[in-house]
Amino acid sequence: MNKEKFAFDKINFILLAVGMAVVIIGFLLMTGPVSTPDHFEPDIFSARRVKVAPVVCLLGFVFMIYAVLRKPKGN
Repeated sequence: MNKEKFAFDKINFILLAVGMAVVIIGFLLMTGPVSTPDHFEPDIFSARRVKVAPVVCLLGFVFMIYAVLRKPKGN
């Protein structure tokens, strides 16, 4: 099979996987205890959930865009 017919090479797929892992880590950082009508949880406004996690997700998405736009090296 001719490798020149593929749009991505192995490095592109690795970069996509790393970007997806970073996005998943960002979403996991957003999780935590929830507020209910009976109990207010002040942790919903923590810096980790409001500032850090969205920035991590954004960086993951930007990294995935780079992985898609990266041109494979030709031999």
